Amino acid sequence: MFILWKDHTAVKEAAEINKLCKAWDIDYSAYEGGIYSSEWFWAKALHALREDDAVREKAYTIVEYCEWLPALITGVKSSKDIVRSRCANGHKAMWHESWNGLPDEAFLTALDPLLKGFRDRLFEKTETADKPVGKLSPEWASRLGLSTDVVVAGGAFDCHMGAVGAGITPHTLVRIIGTSTCDVMVAGYEEIGQKLIPGICGQVDGSVIPGMIGLEAGQSGFGDIYAWFKRVLEFPLKKILSGTTLVDATTKARLIEEITGKMIPALAEEAGKIPINESTIIATDWMNGRRTPDANQLLTGTIDGITLGSTAPHIFRALVEATAFGSRAIVERFINEGIRIDNIIGIGGIALKSPFVMQTLSDVLNMPIKVCKTDQACALGAAMFAATAAGAYTKVEDAQKAMSSGFDKEYIPNEENAKVYRSIYEKYVKLGKFTEELTMEYSSTV
Repeated sequence: MFILWKDHTAVKEAAEINKLCKAWDIDYSAYEGGIYSSEWFWAKALHALREDDAVREKAYTIVEYCEWLPALITGVKSSKDIVRSRCANGHKAMWHESWNGLPDEAFLTALDPLLKGFRDRLFEKTETADKPVGKLSPEWASRLGLSTDVVVAGGAFDCHMGAVGAGITPHTLVRIIGTSTCDVMVAGYEEIGQKLIPGICGQVDGSVIPGMIGLEAGQSGFGDIYAWFKRVLEFPLKKILSGTTLVDATTKARLIEEITGKMIPALAEEAGKIPINESTIIATDWMNGRRTPDANQLLTGTIDGITLGSTAPHIFRALVEATAFGSRAIVERFINEGIRIDNIIGIGGIALKSPFVMQTLSDVLNMPIKVCKTDQACALGAAMFAATAAGAYTKVEDAQKAMSSGFDKEYIPNEENAKVYRSIYEKYVKLGKFTEELTMEYSSTV
């Protein structure tokens, strides 16, 4: 049974993990920002065991997809032989060398007896993705039309490989911008030292580039928020136009397809014409909960300041600004914790396709943003790891230099807009605090 990374149903389990971590003699969430999320390994596994009788009766072990697929295509037959990902387990499974790998069995069974025995059937060591895990099995070599001499590299999360594909270096923040975001940095051991950065998605030795600490943050909703607003506006098309008898079925279908396809670009064009000072609407970007800073998947979005004069482009602009403000909160957390950010790189569909969103983001952050030229930065990063694992390069940094796609464009902040956004951001922060207090008050009474 595979569980989508974006599934948030394990909120209760995540809360129990957080409570136990703070009461235990070791805080196993310490290197994961100090707050365990419902999106992660143990919360999801425990939720599945509690809710699904069939899974509970048959489950033997727990595996990340980025570990399972390399094992599959190299012919691994036993879970004990699966090479486990440093990236996946350092960021999501509370694996750390200082406490000998995974959380102790006593901790896991105190969390729930259903977890008894899983630790012994899991693993002790993890590996970085630049190392080979094997070669293609005869079955998969045949299916893919390749040779059994093909080396298969280790697994890691797509966004971490995307950051490598985009050319990440120390003091560079790579933003993988799509339906949600993942924000990735690397830092040297001396820079991090014993520092624990609160409220992020983890700091893991070798999770991005071997020999450096990988730092991860992100937003639970970004492009998904725009898509939600689009679905709201599509209601008359899907429910009224689709049922009209004024035009034939083919024309109806073509009209609906054309209008829905042009809706976001049209909203962005009109929203871009609205002067910043004319917008009275402030929104938070928590329609899908908050990943960072400080994970809280119970949170919901808020839109404030709507008047009878508010139009769809006004609301859309506020939503775009909200996603940019959420990005700024992440940047400020890193900077406030002593992590220097000199450059920002954007990858993903939105980075390449939406100048309005990217310019707004640059203005809100008051920093230039370079956009990676390739629309397949994650695949390019995976190829860099594979080339290193196969011996074409001695280290990932060499593969980056040789295989980089370069940059497509760069967004430069508008100084006047950046100045105005500083004051609007403070309103976003205040609205966020109000929303969070109200949400937590409500959740404690139900």
